Amino acid sequence: MKSIQWMQEIQKLVIVTVGALFLAASLNFFLIPANVFASGFTGVAQLLASVLPISTGILLFVLNIPVAIVGWLKIGKSFTLYSFINVALTTLFLELLPVYEFSPDILLNAVFGGVIAAIGAGITLKWGASSGGVDIIALILSRVSDRPVGIYFFVINGLIVITSGLLFNPEKALYTLVTLYVTSRVIDAIHTRHVKLTAMIVTTKAEELKKAIHDRLTRGLTRLPAKGGYMADDKEMLMIVITRYELYELKHVLQEVDPQAFTNIVETAGIFGLFRKE
Repeated sequence: MKSIQWMQEIQKLVIVTVGALFLAASLNFFLIPANVFASGFTGVAQLLASVLPISTGILLFVLNIPVAIVGWLKIGKSFTLYSFINVALTTLFLELLPVYEFSPDILLNAVFGGVIAAIGAGITLKWGASSGGVDIIALILSRVSDRPVGIYFFVINGLIVITSGLLFNPEKALYTLVTLYVTSRVIDAIHTRHVKLTAMIVTTKAEELKKAIHDRLTRGLTRLPAKGGYMADDKEMLMIVITRYELYELKHVLQEVDPQAFTNIVETAGIFGLFRKE
């Protein structure tokens, strides 16, 4: 079991490294040469680098240090650790890769930069980490204020768009909007941007799954009787609401306890009643 866990951690580290490389490539080869800005803290670092004599990579790293400390205390050690590793590697690759303009066409840079950044962010999210910054801040603020995480993404990215228009020209702001839109759509395709998800798990090992989910996710769940439509065998359906950051862990619980379980993941528009935020 320990050897399997070690292999999973190594795979996760490789994925986080590849994700960081994609993000750095999107910046140095497409977005930075065109003065088009990415979403979240990466975009904030780009904006600061345009007015300060400090590189985007260094600023991205510095901005994420206090966020990582708070995330370690408030969200979870594994998620925060791998997110910060992703940020550190992104900084390293930003310093190593040259800033090179493949095309003078600003629209091509906006689209391809957004797609490549989204691939990096999407695969990182899929393996239980993030690109740091806004993801962690928005999750903490959502827990404190009980407002949706999406509001904080909207506000921060809106400020990036407005600032880019003020620093350069309105056209840059519009192309930044193109990048943000492309990024969100590609991440949707790879993973999910939706904050809360409902998992409906049909299984013959309900008791074992319940214990494993409680141990690994500390989430409540509802057990419902179910019957197979073809074999007419007795089963149970476990219904659980999780955040997108817990989807990776839930997948591993299912693989370890009951790989044959049928699981349907759907987006959750809203929740009323008890839902653990800490």
